[in-house]
Amino acid sequence: MNKILLMVLQRFGLGLLTLFVVSMIIFLGVEFLPGDIAEALLGQGASPESVAALRHKLGLDVPAHTRYIDWWLNVLQGDFGTSLANGRDIAELIKIRLANTLFLAVVAASVSVPLAIIFGILAALYRNSLYDRSVNVITLGAVSAPEFLVAYILILYFSVTLGWFPSLSNVDANTTFFERLHRVALPAVTLTGVILAYMMRMVRASIINLLASAYIEMAHLKGMPKLRVIVKHALPNAWAPISNIIAISLAYLVVGVVVVEVVFIYPGLGQLMVDSVSNRDIPVVQACSMIFAGTYILLNLTADIVSICTNPRLLHPK
Repeated sequence: MNKILLMVLQRFGLGLLTLFVVSMIIFLGVEFLPGDIAEALLGQGASPESVAALRHKLGLDVPAHTRYIDWWLNVLQGDFGTSLANGRDIAELIKIRLANTLFLAVVAASVSVPLAIIFGILAALYRNSLYDRSVNVITLGAVSAPEFLVAYILILYFSVTLGWFPSLSNVDANTTFFERLHRVALPAVTLTGVILAYMMRMVRASIINLLASAYIEMAHLKGMPKLRVIVKHALPNAWAPISNIIAISLAYLVVGVVVVEVVFIYPGLGQLMVDSVSNRDIPVVQACSMIFAGTYILLNLTADIVSICTNPRLLHPK
């Protein structure tokens, strides 16, 4: 138990270091973008005096390293600051967008994770069969296809041609649960296709790797059915790599939704980050990137803990 706790503390420390590096990279990247948010807010006809006054009001005339240190000190106190573009509290602004992103990710994960495990097990069970080869071809094509291309194809067919789903996934606080499901159907399908294909291939590879073990061959020699061998012997030992696959896929669902949200104009955290980059709203960009990085690190930490709990041998490198 002490070794597990030590591992968690080490991963947590590395996670904090990663967050610090990510925030620094994002801050410098946005800082070097062309343009000025004060000029963008006042318009091209603004006088230099009014631009300088607004820059002073927003604190943009302070050196970059000072603004970065002040921002970190405020974050440690739980204060993300205010948006430079509209003056709203960033925590309140992110709260709504993060809820929308998590809803989309949960919908996609609730479909993709069970199907990936079931189809991956079946592909390993009927290895080199027509089903397995067909699945490999389909999943390889799904992984290779860009998300924006899949999204536009779905919009063209299901929105423009058939008219079953809206092409723009506009939701707000007054949208009911079932109406929200209807509006996020196409973005969820876009994410599900990529995640399902990737997870299914990884689950299949993990199961096939275990099927070559000596204890699996012994179970076959005893005359046990293939399905029982996989479910009773192979699958319990495959939970460690499968949990890592699921964690990475869930992290992708939360972090990698930027392109999908932009295509469908979905009011999520990814869309907010893109808009903030365009407006040079540095505090909002930093807050969004910190949430994305924190989510990715937390899910990977969870995967490490689950892997070690299901396979304690990982604590001993030898």
